[in-house]
Amino acid sequence: MLATDHIETARQFLADADREYEAGDILQASEKLWGAASHVVIAEFKDRGVAHRTHRSLVEGVDRLAEEWEIPILSEWFTSAEGLHRNFYNGDLDDWNYERHRLRVHWFVNKMLELTE
Repeated sequence: MLATDHIETARQFLADADREYEAGDILQASEKLWGAASHVVIAEFKDRGVAHRTHRSLVEGVDRLAEEWEIPILSEWFTSAEGLHRNFYNGDLDDWNYERHRLRVHWFVNKMLELTE
């Protein structure tokens, strides 16, 4: 996939997550939000020619981007995406925490899109 394909996938997953959330499927919405965050990061990595083979490489890469761009909150917002990824498997987030993570991932994806386009 090209970087532009990953950006389109991130946008699609964000929209899908909202639909899943509205339909009451929190687990699928959680995983779509994780996917949106991951794909927008992968798009930036593709543009930079950076490898992105593991979950760890995504986390470390976001930390480097946050430092480079001097936007430390990006790392925290990406951590929320990780929390939603875990929620897909465990289903252990209460409504308040789910909503908090959901909003942060929306902010993260939109900020990354702003910075990368």
